[in-house]
Amino acid sequence: MMKRNECLEILADQLSDDTVVVAVYTTAFDWIKLRPSPLNYIFTGAMDLASSHALGLAIGMPDRRVVVLDGDGSLLMNMGSLVTIAGQAPKNLIHFVAENGTYEANGGHAIPGAGNADFAGFARAAGYASASEFSELDDFQNGLSSLLQAEGPVFAALKIEPGPPPEMDYRMMHGAQIRDDFRAALK
Repeated sequence: MMKRNECLEILADQLSDDTVVVAVYTTAFDWIKLRPSPLNYIFTGAMDLASSHALGLAIGMPDRRVVVLDGDGSLLMNMGSLVTIAGQAPKNLIHFVAENGTYEANGGHAIPGAGNADFAGFARAAGYASASEFSELDDFQNGLSSLLQAEGPVFAALKIEPGPPPEMDYRMMHGAQIRDDFRAALK
């Protein structure tokens, strides 16, 4: 089992500076500290919509790579997005799911089917161009370059252990300047 922060550090090292990263909830707080960027599209309050927002950005900006950092609980609340994403087939979308078996942002309650649900299998069945699963950090590190270069939509389930509660400074996400910086960076 991997640690989320270690996976994110490896990912941050391999992303180009012009990549848009959509991150929600617990992962978003970790991500914005690890890789500050005006191209971070981060939010809370829309638990199940990370993949949908990422799809819209990927369609709207076909020449820019879009990475979504989703959670297993979040994706469970919007499983239909897998079929929609596969149907639209954005070549520039990479969908990572931090699979820890909990609704971590809401107190760590177990998700339905924790340990039994096959998220990569769901994406594969929906029609994603490729779907992978990683439970060992070395395997993730060795396979990440190929994932980032593959034609999407690409899916990767990251088997992680629940992490410690992050410091949740919502001003880092919801300030007007952050939104203005994001809009300016897209132009």
